[in-house]
This record gives sequence, C-alpha cells and structure tokens, in this order.
Amino acid sequence: MKTNTLSHTHYPPVLSLIGNTPLIPLQFRAEGVTLHAKCEFLNPSGSIKDRLAKTVLVDACERGLLKPDSIILECTSGNTGIALAMVGAALGRRVTILMSTTASEERRLLIRQLGAELILFDSGGMYQTGIELSRQMAATDRRYFLPRQFENPLNVADHEHGTGQEILRQVEGPIHAFVTGFGTGGTLAGCGKAIKQRWPAARIIAMEPAEQALLAGECPCCHFIEGVADGFVPALLRDAPLDGEVKVRSADALQMTRRLHREFGLLVGTSSGANVVAALHTARELGPQATVVTLLCDRAERYFSTRLFSAEDQAATTGPKPCLPG
Repeated sequence: MKTNTLSHTHYPPVLSLIGNTPLIPLQFRAEGVTLHAKCEFLNPSGSIKDRLAKTVLVDACERGLLKPDSIILECTSGNTGIALAMVGAALGRRVTILMSTTASEERRLLIRQLGAELILFDSGGMYQTGIELSRQMAATDRRYFLPRQFENPLNVADHEHGTGQEILRQVEGPIHAFVTGFGTGGTLAGCGKAIKQRWPAARIIAMEPAEQALLAGECPCCHFIEGVADGFVPALLRDAPLDGEVKVRSADALQMTRRLHREFGLLVGTSSGANVVAALHTARELGPQATVVTLLCDRAERYFSTRLFSAEDQAATTGPKPCLPG
C-alpha cells in the first residue's frame, strides 16, 4: 500500500545511486589544455536531471504533497522527463510527461519504458507552450503535482549544496572557471553560488548555442544542442552569479561530442560536447595553469536518431542556417 510520506530509511535503492559522480581530467594535448569534467552521465537514468527529480519528489513525499493518487506532471525536453519517470517508478507514483514532437525518439522510448505516460505537443518553437499546458491540466485536475523545474528553488539549492559541494571536494586548489550550458538555470545558479563562495574570483560562464544566444541579446533560432537554451531565459538563471557567456555553434558541438567518443571513450550527448568547446575557449583565455571545470551532462544512447549519429553529418558536419534579423 502506498503512503503519503517517505522515511529516510525506506528510500528506494536506486536513489542512492544519484549524485557523487566522479570528476575526471580531460587532457587535450593538441590544445595544451587539461579540463576537469564531472561525469553526470553516470547517474542511473543517464543525466544530471536525476538530481532534480530525486530532490523535488522526495521533498514532496516527505511534505505529503504526493498522495497515493497523485500524478507527477512536467513539461520537459527529455532528460528531466526520463529522470522523473525513473524516480516516480521507484516511488510508486504515476508520471505524465509533456514533450515537444521534436524530441528524439530514444527519449520517448525511455520515458515510456519506465512506465510514464507521454503526451507530445507541437511547441511551435516555444517551450512555454508546454509549461502553460501543464498548468492548465493541473488547474483542472487536483491529482496533478507540478515539479516546476524552471522556477522551483529546490533546483538551485540542490546544486548549491549537492553538485557544487561535490566539485569543491573533488578539485584540489582554486577553481578559476566553471562552464556549462543552461536549461532551467538551476545548475549554473547553484554550482555557481557554491564555487563563488569558496573561490570568489572564479568565473562562472554560461554556454549558449550560437544560433540562440539569448543572454547575448540575440533572437531565438534553430540549433541542434538538445536540452539547453529552450527559447527563453529561465527565472532561476537570474540568481546565477554569471561572469559571461560563450557561444558555441551546433556543428562545433557535434564535432567535439564525436571527439569525446573516439578520443576519450566517453559516450556522452551533444550538450556535453558543447560544454567542452566552451570550456576549452575559456581555458585558452585564462592560460594553461587555470583550473576549468565543466559538466558531461548525459549519455549518448538518447541521440541515436539525431544528427550526432548521422553518417552524412559525420562526413561533412554543417550547422543550421544562421539566425537572420527580420
């Protein structure tokens, strides 16, 4: 029988696998740079979003917000949906995921395989469409519980007191820069706060797709780096102690991701490649002695049907058309 609350001594075993991921050096000999990469793709469902799913859902269970008939409902580009489906299954709670029709087939299959209901919607290039749909559904059915990943302060707090503290324990000496992309903004804000508190001079850098550099004041457009830059600047990012941004072309992100596969044996997704491109750029600016930390966000298996595994793209990688004014 399902209960409203969850005892610390009765967490499902899979939750103990979330977090405490290793941080490894990546030596780019040709560039003369060594980066420090945190392997978030080793979380049990394959992405950094396991942290958010565990924190928000366990908190909701402990506060009695998730009842036996509750349905976890969230709009997501994929990784959060997979993570919520996994944690929801472990907690014995129903999960419904709203996802754009543009999301990869593998993400859909993984969500369904974990027992969640998947509702696809035409976003028209606007992520807010799905967020508004989730709110409308919740307003008409009391059973729906909204994790609200884009505005939930637990998102930032989890990375500040969890991921960020892990990085500080794993890196010897000062951190000169932390570089990663943003979807909800929780990782940048939370890790940024933790690192700045210990190392105030550290630079917190946002990676943005060059085709959709919102922080740089440019117009939204198409890009091929799934899971980041969803067409708007999220509210949680306003609390991030940002020092700048690096724009990365989709073609360069794809090329670097393949390089991580073939030179380092790291089967990661496209956002990881984009993060590494931005981190290399930052490291070159700061000099060879700088300690630059980035994230390898998710696994490659959810990209099989995308350009990352396209034979034609690998023969001649081309990026999307540039975002033109008017």
